Amino acid sequence: MGAPLSTRSAQVIDLETVRQRQQARKCLVRLAPELDGLEMVYQLAASPDTYYGLPILAWGLREDGSVVGLVPWMESLAACHELDSHESGFFVGYRDPETDEIFDTPPDHKYDELHASASYFEYEASSDVTLIQQLPDTLGTHALCMNHPNAPWHMKQVYGWRLYSDGSIEAMVADEQKASMTPILLGDKCLYDAHSRHQTVYFFQRHIANRILEEDPATLEALALMVVPSGDYA
Repeated sequence: MGAPLSTRSAQVIDLETVRQRQQARKCLVRLAPELDGLEMVYQLAASPDTYYGLPILAWGLREDGSVVGLVPWMESLAACHELDSHESGFFVGYRDPETDEIFDTPPDHKYDELHASASYFEYEASSDVTLIQQLPDTLGTHALCMNHPNAPWHMKQVYGWRLYSDGSIEAMVADEQKASMTPILLGDKCLYDAHSRHQTVYFFQRHIANRILEEDPATLEALALMVVPSGDYA
């Protein structure tokens, strides 16, 4: 015999609403720059015996109170511990290059810093998306900006990052024709969010960006393999 049916009304669970709530708790609410040279360590499936280091740009505080390391990665400013691609790399841990210590979680002092600053700069909730914070780019990050098939691509220096109230982060690049002073600094009117003008944006470390600009054959070949299949760019 089957189990007796309950006389209570069935509770309908809206899975989409649950998903949205969980996603909202992952939204970033505060950033802190990494100024001590800490790195993200990752591996590639093609080189299982080799570890790679990538400087961390910043640390982010999420709505749920957790802290994550952030690096410019492919098409976004990504949370280190969420990188899990056998092709482009998967997260191993964080590293202090001075001591060679590798650890799994962000350092305690970043928790303290981010929670204290978030408490001090407490923003009221609003239906309008507003600018929360601007962070300079200290890594020499460059953005490969493309708009549509067969259109010229542009390699632009990333001058900083903007955190908005909906948790989104945008890279700031410059319209050089509108630049009136040098060096270009945060707050200059020539800066704009990369995705506001460019359909596709890929981020590269400084040394890789320079190889692309120098038209290094091996680098351009690797770039074509990465970009063309996903965006059908010629």
